[in-house]
Amino acid sequence: GHAGGTLVNAVLAHAPETGDASEDALRPGIVHRLDKDTSGLLIVAKHEQALRFLSEQFKERTAEKTYLALVHGHLSPARGEIDAPIGRDPRYRQRMAIVSAGRPARTGYRVLRYVDDYTLVEAMLYTGRTHQIRVHFAGIGHPVAGDLVYGPRRSLPGLSRQFLHAARLRIRLPSGGEPHEFCSALPADLVHVLQSLEGQHT
Repeated sequence: GHAGGTLVNAVLAHAPETGDASEDALRPGIVHRLDKDTSGLLIVAKHEQALRFLSEQFKERTAEKTYLALVHGHLSPARGEIDAPIGRDPRYRQRMAIVSAGRPARTGYRVLRYVDDYTLVEAMLYTGRTHQIRVHFAGIGHPVAGDLVYGPRRSLPGLSRQFLHAARLRIRLPSGGEPHEFCSALPADLVHVLQSLEGQHT
């Protein structure tokens, strides 16, 4: 989720020097954001030089970010790209939307499998707009399951948040500049939702 008090305290307890690494005291050394209630990988820089090195890769879009999402309906074709600008929703300013005057945004996807009336997809972020995956899939009629902001106002049994997980991140590290890939397994709550859906049809 977002960099709330618990995360900040955990970061500072593990590496107190990160407290000076970011201009935002609420996000010490945190290189990129995750939406609230999105699980998965988060990169934290331990000092100012590392922060600049890592942040530049997100700015230049050389960091490769892959998410797992469960979306409503059977998504087709099995591979594709959503290229649609994102900006503030003119009707509901607290939300984002696909708007012609928005900033360019691109999301690639690959269908992993169909589960009941849903699709498990791997989504690749080529840009990093606010709520990008959630807005893009909602925009093509396949909102993320459990997303009460951009999807239907109902959730799956056992799902208390949107089914969105930052699963893989490929980035060059400050120590040597070599690319490294980091992976985060799907957490237990999302695994349980998938198993429950699959169990209905076994």
